[in-house]
Amino acid sequence: MSRIVVMGVSGCGKSSIGQALAKAVGAAFLDGDDLHPASNIAKMRRGEALNDDDRAPWLAKVGKALAADNRVIACSALKRKYRDQIRETAQAEVIFFYLRGQRETLLQRVARRPGHFMPASLLDSQLATFEEPLPDETHVVADIEQEPAAIVGLFLLGMKEMTP
Repeated sequence: MSRIVVMGVSGCGKSSIGQALAKAVGAAFLDGDDLHPASNIAKMRRGEALNDDDRAPWLAKVGKALAADNRVIACSALKRKYRDQIRETAQAEVIFFYLRGQRETLLQRVARRPGHFMPASLLDSQLATFEEPLPDETHVVADIEQEPAAIVGLFLLGMKEMTP
């Protein structure tokens, strides 16, 4: 059973890559944004960055969703401790697919998302908070400048290489 989190800061393409990846591996896709409590969404709409206390219940929902099913979930998973919480709640091995991008590209993408609750003004706070996955975390990294099909292919290859 695959438990995959497509991670990265806002604008990296978590949702679109996550949907394509879920289709490729025959898993259900869930956008982690849909699991945020209304208070988190309201806070972000006001241009206020979430803190660890705001994120904790949301991350627990992400982990529970991963435990329940064969899933690909889009979730920023900005810090190591957030990824640890997801793994602990899921009580399973989780593969993190990290979509890495340059600030300028990310900012352009976020600015082109009309109606999304995450304003471009919060991108810098996410970049400042972000901790790259460490070697002891099961993960694959892809550059967002590639075509989506190439990114999904890279992740599939990475998954294949992780399987004994």
